[in-house]
Amino acid sequence: MTLAPGLQARLLIMVERGDTATKVGSGDVPVLATPRLLALAERATVQAVAGALTPGQTSVGTRVFLEHLEASPVGTHVEIAVELTEVDGRRLVFGFTARDRTSVVASGTIERVVVDRERFLARLARDGGTTR
Repeated sequence: MTLAPGLQARLLIMVERGDTATKVGSGDVPVLATPRLLALAERATVQAVAGALTPGQTSVGTRVFLEHLEASPVGTHVEIAVELTEVDGRRLVFGFTARDRTSVVASGTIERVVVDRERFLARLARDGGTTR
């Protein structure tokens, strides 16, 4: 498999107390937290390209645009779907949508860059935890 537009992944979750804004500290209401939603969308991007990367490669997030449109209380089932829409060298662009039974909960784009895992980690160690 190669990195090409069209690679997809889906996650289905049920919002639990640990997923809420109250629990993760991004708000004070018991609904799906935006940071948690983003983490799930990023997990799906990783899954979408996992079979297309060569051994030793991984991807790291670099840019996010997210519109969180609807609140999802505890117990709501939310499906997060991602699709690789653009490959520009090592740069990968994904579109994503999160939906519950009745509406779009969130949508956006996530950009990632393909890196050599060992070189990335070695550079972190050498540069004291920064990659710049």
